[in-house]
Amino acid sequence: MAATTQKAYIGMGMEGSIARWYEKTTRRDLDEFRKLAARLRDLLPAGGDVLEVAPGPGFLLVELARTPQLRVSALEISRTFVEIARRNAAEAGVNANIVQGNASAMPFADASFDLLVCRAAFKNFAQPAQALREMRRVLRPGGRALIIDLRRDVSMREINRYVDSLGLGFFSRWFTSLSFRFMLLRRAYTVAGMQQLLAPIGFASTRIDTNAIGMEIWLEK
Repeated sequence: MAATTQKAYIGMGMEGSIARWYEKTTRRDLDEFRKLAARLRDLLPAGGDVLEVAPGPGFLLVELARTPQLRVSALEISRTFVEIARRNAAEAGVNANIVQGNASAMPFADASFDLLVCRAAFKNFAQPAQALREMRRVLRPGGRALIIDLRRDVSMREINRYVDSLGLGFFSRWFTSLSFRFMLLRRAYTVAGMQQLLAPIGFASTRIDTNAIGMEIWLEK
């Protein structure tokens, strides 16, 4: 009997019309992507190699790639998102190496990157511990990773407040709120759960900061 390959992500795939809807919705967060890119650039004042894992439509990687001193790569499981991200990068006139692949089996050599970022995707990984091991493997000694994601214990009041701030139309707001309630929150980690997952991976240091609906997990090799 042939071995079964485990699916790389939990839930439905972000392909076709779903991926295009997601691009349209998250485009409203462009200011947040710019602010995050500025924070990350400050970690590498002399430039360096940056990897974004699961960039989706590519808004963050585009903002990072606007700094010529940074060499930006991205790894995305969705073929539709790879196409969209490449298009967005081309329209912005920036250079980025955007490849299709699995976060649990990254097609990059050991010690390839100074900085790694993964935003709003980690909770969907089918093999989270292996993805963390891969993140550590591709970082250079002293390199840092930032995982930004939802917290499981956040209240729906806070979620709805966040969704309201997006300025979505009625259908998109309804669908987004339901997605948080019945899919995303169920997949998300608590701080304690994330700490337990990280413990055996071997990062030199870890720090978890919380905010209104999520957390930032800072890792150093």
